[in-house]
Amino acid sequence: MSHAMIIPAWQRPHWQPSEEEILLQFFVFGRFGEGRPPMQDYGSDGLPHGVTLTSYQHNALRQWEGYPLQGSLGRMLKADVPDAYRAALDAPQVLVVRGRIKDSQATGYLRDTFGVLASLLDTGGVAILDPQIASLFDADAWRRRYLVRDGAPTRAHLLIMRDGDEQPGRSWVHTRGMRKFGRPDVSLRNVPDRDLDRAGALCERLADLQALGAHFVEGQPLEAEGVPGGMVAKLGGGQDDPGFNNTYVEFHWPV
Repeated sequence: MSHAMIIPAWQRPHWQPSEEEILLQFFVFGRFGEGRPPMQDYGSDGLPHGVTLTSYQHNALRQWEGYPLQGSLGRMLKADVPDAYRAALDAPQVLVVRGRIKDSQATGYLRDTFGVLASLLDTGGVAILDPQIASLFDADAWRRRYLVRDGAPTRAHLLIMRDGDEQPGRSWVHTRGMRKFGRPDVSLRNVPDRDLDRAGALCERLADLQALGAHFVEGQPLEAEGVPGGMVAKLGGGQDDPGFNNTYVEFHWPV
């Protein structure tokens, strides 16, 4: 049964040419038939150049060292979404959608990729894993999150987390998933507990700005409501960074 809806793409008004790369990766679990998925029902022209779809028998993929339904990620998914986890685990096939593409001034690449994912759910898919945000969705949950009139917000593509920081009563608020936009993840350090809501909202705004193409530079000042004296951007990280698997732009909340 099709749940067709044209997935919009948006322009990135702050975009400037760069050497940054967009990284996409998804695992689609199910039993897939023959024929071309109805991706045109979602406004997709097919996977963008540089993004590929590879089909695996699930039993073969289980032998892979990076198999995502095992280890710490698998245990977390099993505890958080047991029904989706069981559906994914029992599926006989896995389609891996993965690739890197050049930074783009519009998000047509995201519309095209998500249109393919949506069509795969119409043709036998039962669950989609997004390892970049450590999230597994059954078909209905994925559709509710991403098949949204006027398009899913940036927040839907990200994971925003809070962890303890070095000082008692202070937290680290940070994102994962900005690689889908070819941008650094956002890191807010030293956030007082009283300001956690403010920091979460600021994290979303900074992610939105980057999704629209903005870049931060080392030492760039940032003024934020309720943050006396503002903050200064610090750039760091990389693909091997254990906290992000990405570069990051970091701001320290003033003491």
